Amino acid sequence: MKELREKVAVVTGAASGFGREFAIRCADEGMKVVLTDIDEGGLATTVARLKPDAQSLALRSDVSNADSVEHLAKSTYDRFGACHLLFNNAGVGTAGPIWLATLEDWKWTFGINVMGVVHGLRSFVPRMLEQKEPSHIVNTASAAGLLAPAGSGVYAASKHAVVAASECLYHELRAQDAAIGVSVLCPAFVDTGISNSERNRSAELAESNPEAKQYADRIKQAIKSGKLTAADIARVTIEAVKSDRFYILPHPNVKVAVEIRMKDILSDRAPTNTSPR
Repeated sequence: MKELREKVAVVTGAASGFGREFAIRCADEGMKVVLTDIDEGGLATTVARLKPDAQSLALRSDVSNADSVEHLAKSTYDRFGACHLLFNNAGVGTAGPIWLATLEDWKWTFGINVMGVVHGLRSFVPRMLEQKEPSHIVNTASAAGLLAPAGSGVYAASKHAVVAASECLYHELRAQDAAIGVSVLCPAFVDTGISNSERNRSAELAESNPEAKQYADRIKQAIKSGKLTAADIARVTIEAVKSDRFYILPHPNVKVAVEIRMKDILSDRAPTNTSPR
Protein backbone atom coordinates (compact mmCIF):
# COMPACT_ATOMS: atom_id res chain seq x y z
CA MET A 1 0.00 0.00 0.00
CA LYS A 2 2.72 2.47 -0.92
CA GLU A 3 0.39 4.27 -3.33
CA LEU A 4 -2.89 5.56 -1.85
CA ARG A 5 -4.10 7.97 -4.53
CA GLU A 6 -7.44 6.98 -6.06
CA LYS A 7 -7.76 4.10 -3.57
CA VAL A 8 -10.72 3.76 -1.16
CA ALA A 9 -10.50 4.21 2.61
CA VAL A 10 -13.20 3.31 5.14
CA VAL A 11 -13.00 4.93 8.57
CA THR A 12 -15.18 4.01 11.56
CA GLY A 13 -15.38 6.42 14.47
CA ALA A 14 -14.88 9.25 11.98
CA ALA A 15 -16.81 11.91 13.92
CA SER A 16 -13.86 12.87 16.12
CA GLY A 17 -10.34 12.09 17.27
CA PHE A 18 -8.22 9.64 15.31
CA GLY A 19 -11.08 8.80 12.95
CA ARG A 20 -11.52 12.42 11.90
CA GLU A 21 -7.79 12.83 11.30
CA PHE A 22 -7.53 9.51 9.43
CA ALA A 23 -10.29 10.69 7.10
CA ILE A 24 -8.67 14.08 6.54
CA ARG A 25 -5.25 12.52 5.95
CA CYS A 26 -6.63 9.94 3.52
CA ALA A 27 -8.47 12.65 1.57
CA ASP A 28 -5.25 14.69 1.44
CA GLU A 29 -3.54 11.60 -0.01
CA GLY A 30 -6.07 11.63 -2.84
CA MET A 31 -8.14 8.71 -1.55
CA LYS A 32 -11.89 8.28 -1.79
CA VAL A 33 -13.15 8.21 1.77
CA VAL A 34 -16.10 6.48 3.42
CA LEU A 35 -16.76 7.91 6.87
CA THR A 36 -19.04 6.44 9.49
CA ASP A 37 -19.99 7.06 13.10
CA ILE A 38 -23.00 7.01 15.39
CA ASP A 39 -22.51 10.77 15.97
CA GLU A 40 -24.04 12.38 12.89
CA GLY A 41 -23.22 15.93 13.97
CA GLY A 42 -19.54 15.14 14.43
CA LEU A 43 -19.54 13.20 11.19
CA ALA A 44 -20.84 16.24 9.31
CA THR A 45 -18.07 18.35 10.85
CA THR A 46 -15.46 15.88 9.63
CA VAL A 47 -16.88 15.90 6.10
CA ALA A 48 -16.74 19.70 6.12
CA ARG A 49 -13.03 19.54 6.96
CA LEU A 50 -12.11 17.35 3.99
CA LYS A 51 -10.48 19.08 1.06
CA PRO A 52 -13.10 20.54 -1.32
CA ASP A 53 -12.53 18.07 -4.16
CA ALA A 54 -12.52 14.97 -1.93
CA GLN A 55 -14.78 12.12 -3.02
CA SER A 56 -16.54 10.93 0.12
CA LEU A 57 -19.51 9.03 1.46
CA ALA A 58 -20.75 9.64 5.01
CA LEU A 59 -23.03 7.11 6.68
CA ARG A 60 -24.36 6.80 10.20
CA SER A 61 -23.70 3.33 11.57
CA ASP A 62 -23.39 1.52 14.87
CA VAL A 63 -20.31 -0.73 14.79
CA SER A 64 -21.69 -2.82 17.66
CA ASN A 65 -24.44 -3.97 15.28
CA ALA A 66 -23.42 -6.54 12.65
CA ASP A 67 -26.20 -5.58 10.23
CA SER A 68 -25.21 -1.92 10.43
CA VAL A 69 -21.60 -2.70 9.51
CA GLU A 70 -22.70 -5.05 6.73
CA HIS A 71 -24.78 -2.17 5.33
CA LEU A 72 -21.66 0.03 5.54
CA ALA A 73 -19.64 -2.51 3.55
CA LYS A 74 -22.34 -2.97 0.92
CA SER A 75 -22.75 0.80 0.56
CA THR A 76 -18.98 1.22 0.18
CA TYR A 77 -18.77 -1.34 -2.61
CA ASP A 78 -21.93 -0.06 -4.30
CA ARG A 79 -20.49 3.46 -4.37
CA PHE A 80 -16.77 2.94 -4.95
CA GLY A 81 -16.39 -0.74 -5.88
CA ALA A 82 -13.61 -1.48 -3.40
CA CYS A 83 -12.06 -0.94 0.01
CA HIS A 84 -8.27 -0.69 0.08
CA LEU A 85 -7.68 0.77 3.53
CA LEU A 86 -9.96 -0.17 6.42
CA PHE A 87 -9.71 1.64 9.74
CA ASN A 88 -11.52 -0.31 12.48
CA ASN A 89 -11.19 2.69 14.71
CA ALA A 90 -14.42 3.36 16.66
CA GLY A 91 -13.85 3.05 20.39
CA VAL A 92 -15.11 4.06 23.83
CA GLY A 93 -13.54 4.23 27.27
CA THR A 94 -14.56 3.13 30.75
CA ALA A 95 -12.74 3.46 34.06
CA GLY A 96 -12.82 2.40 37.68
CA PRO A 97 -12.15 -0.70 39.82
CA ILE A 98 -12.90 -3.84 37.85
CA TRP A 99 -14.98 -5.41 40.62
CA LEU A 100 -17.36 -2.46 40.47
CA ALA A 101 -17.70 -2.47 36.69
CA THR A 102 -21.33 -3.05 35.76
CA LEU A 103 -22.48 -5.58 33.22
CA GLU A 104 -23.52 -2.58 31.15
CA ASP A 105 -19.90 -1.33 31.23
CA TRP A 106 -18.72 -4.66 29.83
CA LYS A 107 -21.45 -4.89 27.20
CA TRP A 108 -21.00 -1.32 25.99
CA THR A 109 -17.20 -1.37 25.90
CA PHE A 110 -16.84 -4.80 24.33
CA GLY A 111 -19.75 -4.18 21.97
CA ILE A 112 -17.90 -1.28 20.36
CA ASN A 113 -14.19 -1.86 21.02
CA VAL A 114 -14.16 -5.59 20.28
CA MET A 115 -17.28 -6.48 18.32
CA GLY A 116 -16.89 -3.32 16.25
CA VAL A 117 -13.58 -4.72 15.01
CA VAL A 118 -15.08 -8.20 14.59
CA HIS A 119 -17.96 -6.85 12.51
CA GLY A 120 -15.57 -4.80 10.40
CA LEU A 121 -13.41 -7.82 9.66
CA ARG A 122 -16.35 -10.11 8.92
CA SER A 123 -17.96 -7.66 6.50
CA PHE A 124 -14.89 -6.29 4.74
CA VAL A 125 -12.15 -8.95 4.68
CA PRO A 126 -14.03 -11.41 2.42
CA ARG A 127 -14.69 -8.58 -0.02
CA MET A 128 -11.09 -7.36 0.17
CA LEU A 129 -9.84 -10.90 -0.51
CA GLU A 130 -12.00 -11.08 -3.63
CA GLN A 131 -10.49 -7.81 -4.89
CA LYS A 132 -7.01 -9.41 -5.11
CA GLU A 133 -5.52 -5.91 -4.87
CA PRO A 134 -2.97 -4.56 -2.37
CA SER A 135 -4.97 -3.49 0.70
CA HIS A 136 -4.43 -2.79 4.37
CA ILE A 137 -6.34 -2.97 7.67
CA VAL A 138 -5.61 -0.78 10.70
CA ASN A 139 -7.21 -1.83 13.98
CA THR A 140 -7.11 0.83 16.67
CA ALA A 141 -6.14 -0.70 20.00
CA SER A 142 -4.27 1.23 22.69
CA ALA A 143 -1.18 1.12 24.87
CA ALA A 144 -3.69 -0.40 27.30
CA GLY A 145 -3.85 -3.35 24.91
CA LEU A 146 -0.21 -4.11 25.67
CA LEU A 147 -0.24 -3.22 29.36
CA ALA A 148 -2.61 -3.48 32.33
CA PRO A 149 -3.22 0.01 33.75
CA ALA A 150 -4.86 0.19 37.17
CA GLY A 151 -8.41 1.49 36.94
CA SER A 152 -8.82 0.47 33.30
CA GLY A 153 -9.69 -3.20 33.59
CA VAL A 154 -12.67 -3.27 31.23
CA TYR A 155 -11.06 -0.98 28.67
CA ALA A 156 -7.69 -2.75 28.81
CA ALA A 157 -9.34 -6.16 28.42
CA SER A 158 -11.14 -4.94 25.31
CA LYS A 159 -7.96 -3.54 23.79
CA HIS A 160 -5.94 -6.68 24.59
CA ALA A 161 -8.59 -8.50 22.57
CA VAL A 162 -8.04 -6.13 19.64
CA VAL A 163 -4.27 -6.70 19.73
CA ALA A 164 -4.68 -10.50 19.85
CA ALA A 165 -7.26 -10.48 17.06
CA SER A 166 -4.97 -8.31 14.93
CA GLU A 167 -2.01 -10.64 15.45
CA CYS A 168 -4.12 -13.67 14.52
CA LEU A 169 -5.47 -11.85 11.48
CA TYR A 170 -1.93 -11.06 10.34
CA HIS A 171 -0.86 -14.72 10.56
CA GLU A 172 -4.02 -15.96 8.87
CA LEU A 173 -3.73 -13.55 5.93
CA ARG A 174 -0.05 -14.44 5.48
CA ALA A 175 -0.96 -18.12 5.43
CA GLN A 176 -3.30 -17.38 2.49
CA ASP A 177 -0.70 -15.23 0.68
CA ALA A 178 -3.29 -12.47 0.75
CA ALA A 179 -2.30 -9.03 -0.52
CA ILE A 180 -3.71 -7.47 2.66
CA GLY A 181 -1.45 -5.89 5.26
CA VAL A 182 -2.40 -5.45 8.90
CA SER A 183 -1.42 -2.91 11.53
CA VAL A 184 -2.48 -2.47 15.14
CA LEU A 185 -2.33 1.05 16.53
CA CYS A 186 -1.40 1.29 20.22
CA PRO A 187 -1.14 4.95 21.26
CA ALA A 188 -0.89 6.23 24.81
CA PHE A 189 -2.57 9.45 25.97
CA VAL A 190 -3.90 11.64 23.15
CA ASP A 191 -6.73 14.16 23.34
CA THR A 192 -9.23 12.48 21.01
CA GLY A 193 -12.54 12.92 22.83
CA ILE A 194 -12.69 9.29 23.97
CA SER A 195 -12.83 10.48 27.59
CA ASN A 196 -16.22 11.99 26.70
CA SER A 197 -17.53 8.92 24.88
CA GLU A 198 -20.24 8.43 27.53
CA ARG A 199 -22.23 11.06 25.62
CA ASN A 200 -23.08 8.42 23.01
CA ARG A 201 -23.85 5.63 25.46
CA SER A 202 -27.29 4.14 24.87
CA ALA A 203 -29.94 4.37 27.59
CA GLU A 204 -30.20 0.60 28.05
CA LEU A 205 -26.46 0.42 28.83
CA ALA A 206 -26.34 3.59 30.89
CA GLU A 207 -25.56 2.13 34.32
CA SER A 208 -21.85 2.65 34.92
CA ASN A 209 -19.20 2.00 37.56
CA PRO A 210 -20.09 4.12 40.63
CA GLU A 211 -16.41 4.91 41.31
CA ALA A 212 -15.47 5.64 37.72
CA LYS A 213 -15.26 9.42 38.04
CA GLN A 214 -12.09 9.68 40.10
CA TYR A 215 -10.29 7.34 37.71
CA ALA A 216 -11.75 9.05 34.66
CA ASP A 217 -10.67 12.47 35.95
CA ARG A 218 -7.11 11.20 36.38
CA ILE A 219 -7.11 9.83 32.84
CA LYS A 220 -8.49 13.11 31.45
CA GLN A 221 -5.68 14.99 33.18
CA ALA A 222 -3.10 12.65 31.65
CA ILE A 223 -4.73 13.02 28.23
CA LYS A 224 -4.56 16.80 28.41
CA SER A 225 -0.83 16.60 29.15
CA GLY A 226 -0.14 14.46 26.07
CA LYS A 227 2.31 15.95 23.59
CA LEU A 228 1.08 14.21 20.44
CA THR A 229 -2.15 15.23 18.73
CA ALA A 230 -4.64 13.07 16.85
CA ALA A 231 -3.25 14.57 13.63
CA ASP A 232 0.25 13.41 14.65
CA ILE A 233 -1.09 9.88 15.19
CA ALA A 234 -2.79 9.92 11.78
CA ARG A 235 0.47 10.94 10.11
CA VAL A 236 2.44 8.21 11.87
CA THR A 237 -0.25 5.65 11.03
CA ILE A 238 -0.31 6.43 7.32
CA GLU A 239 3.48 6.20 7.27
CA ALA A 240 3.20 2.77 8.92
CA VAL A 241 0.65 1.63 6.33
CA LYS A 242 2.96 2.67 3.48
CA SER A 243 5.87 0.78 5.07
CA ASP A 244 3.69 -2.25 5.95
CA ARG A 245 4.51 -2.00 9.67
CA PHE A 246 2.39 -4.10 12.02
CA TYR A 247 2.88 -2.58 15.49
CA ILE A 248 2.33 1.19 15.63
CA LEU A 249 3.49 2.60 18.97
CA PRO A 250 3.75 6.38 18.56
CA HIS A 251 4.79 6.97 22.21
CA PRO A 252 8.34 5.72 22.99
CA ASN A 253 7.62 5.33 26.72
CA VAL A 254 5.08 2.63 25.93
CA LYS A 255 7.89 0.38 24.71
CA VAL A 256 9.67 0.83 28.03
CA ALA A 257 6.53 -0.20 29.93
CA VAL A 258 5.96 -3.17 27.61
CA GLU A 259 9.52 -4.34 28.22
CA ILE A 260 8.95 -4.17 31.98
CA ARG A 261 5.76 -6.21 31.61
CA MET A 262 7.50 -8.83 29.46
CA LYS A 263 10.32 -9.13 31.99
CA ASP A 264 7.74 -9.59 34.76
CA ILE A 265 6.20 -12.46 32.79
CA LEU A 266 9.49 -14.11 31.88
CA SER A 267 10.87 -13.71 35.40
CA ASP A 268 7.77 -15.16 37.10
CA ARG A 269 7.31 -12.03 39.18
CA ALA A 270 4.25 -10.00 40.10
CA PRO A 271 3.21 -7.30 37.61
CA THR A 272 4.83 -3.90 37.94
CA ASN A 273 2.45 -0.93 38.04
CA THR A 274 3.57 1.19 35.11
CA SER A 275 0.48 3.44 35.21
CA PRO A 276 1.13 7.19 35.44
CA ARG A 277 0.70 8.52 38.96
